[in-house]
Amino acid sequence: MSYLAIKAWHLIWMVCWFAGLFYLPRLYVYHAMLPPEDGAGHERFVLMERKLFWGITTPAAVLTIGFGLWLLAAGGWALYSKMGWLHLKLALVALLVVYHVWCYRYLRAFRELTNTRTHRWFRWFNEAPVIALIAVVLLASLKPW
Repeated sequence: MSYLAIKAWHLIWMVCWFAGLFYLPRLYVYHAMLPPEDGAGHERFVLMERKLFWGITTPAAVLTIGFGLWLLAAGGWALYSKMGWLHLKLALVALLVVYHVWCYRYLRAFRELTNTRTHRWFRWFNEAPVIALIAVVLLASLKPW
């Protein structure tokens, strides 16, 4: 597969991963707003959150990282030691993986009825991947150093 084809697949899966990282915490906002006695609503959100996390977000994350590693290998590992922008981008990707795992912890907390966070907290939590996306795209596009 050509370098540009690998890059295209990396970007496609990155978009899918971010779609999940944007939507899952938004589901948490609405889930946190449910009254405790709404068992049917709770079950509906648990199902939606699980399907989004395991059916779209996690596979997209794995494929994004896999194609990203393939890009690194295809471009020659030695060249990347001189690209400071890439080191910062990779650090941000590592933080996104931590955020992804954090989302999983909330998925479990909602399922087990142990969530203690409010919908307002999840509204702020939902903004982190937006900031990361802006930074990653600017770094990858502008390659500032």
